[in-house]
Amino acid sequence: MGWEETLDRYSVLIEVRLRNFFAEVKNEARTYHPFIEKVYSNMEEFVLRRGKRLASCSTLLVYKGYTGDIDAQILKVCVGIELYRHSILVHDDLVDKDEFRRGRKTFHRMFTEKNDRRLGHGTAVFAGDMMYSLALQSIVNSGFAREKLDVVLSMLFKGYCDVNESQILDLLFEYKEPNVDEWYMMASKRAASLFKTTILVGASLGNAPETDLHLLGEAAAHLGYSFDIQDDIIDTFASLEQYGRPPGGDLTLGKKPLHVVYTLNRADRDGSSMLKSLCGKKHISKESLEWARQVVRESSGLEAAKEKLRGHGEKATALFAQTRLNNETKEFFTSLITYIENSLNWYR
Repeated sequence: MGWEETLDRYSVLIEVRLRNFFAEVKNEARTYHPFIEKVYSNMEEFVLRRGKRLASCSTLLVYKGYTGDIDAQILKVCVGIELYRHSILVHDDLVDKDEFRRGRKTFHRMFTEKNDRRLGHGTAVFAGDMMYSLALQSIVNSGFAREKLDVVLSMLFKGYCDVNESQILDLLFEYKEPNVDEWYMMASKRAASLFKTTILVGASLGNAPETDLHLLGEAAAHLGYSFDIQDDIIDTFASLEQYGRPPGGDLTLGKKPLHVVYTLNRADRDGSSMLKSLCGKKHISKESLEWARQVVRESSGLEAAKEKLRGHGEKATALFAQTRLNNETKEFFTSLITYIENSLNWYR
């Protein structure tokens, strides 16, 4: 079974629990104030949009990979992980001025269009915080032993802080040119941190041996780097139809993904100057975007980033193979990594 089929199979279990969770939250909000009920209704729609549930399914599959079972306790934890992931996305979309998430309005836009920017943006800030609180609530009430929950909560506290630190650096890099080492400092606490947190939560609750926790932490970091590099390449090189939102969004914000970092270091003066002139520009025409893509290709910036991705994928695969996870979970991660690597062929 491929990674997508596996996610489809297990995400259904998590989505049922999410709907039940939100039903309780909305029922309580209904007795408080109709606008707060609307906030939770929009939150439910945002979280339940068709996605891969990669974060929560990673937790679930790793847990099953050690216990051989799925129970009500781990499903409650997975609800928390999904809320944890989306609390980050709400704030990320707001800071990045994104208008779409999975083909629909971002959370702040739900409240901006019929009201104003202040209400929409403020509601998104507070709602993201609320999601984080609800995530912890679901995990604390999962029924696992207190000593296990203490370990998991410590991971989430650190993971949440790490992700926010990386977001600050990502924002800073819009105003300066990072080198490759600085990019990795930032990325070490972005998707790498998210995968590490979600995978180790499942492993810890599933009583994984200590040696496996170390292997999984390293594997998750390499998987996260691969995921970030791929996602950034997609933003620059995918079409609107492939991406679900206008490509080139990172460039309009002045972001410096790894392939751009390499390009700025390797391109000739004209190419480098052109790319710098587009970074932070509010609107990039199709012609200018294609010009930027050509500079990235010709400078070997794209190929250098792809090569890094392949290296991280190979390391992640080897590390997962050394663990005592069951074959289903190992095959899931191997299939996912293979997909990420093969997707590079779509963007040339």
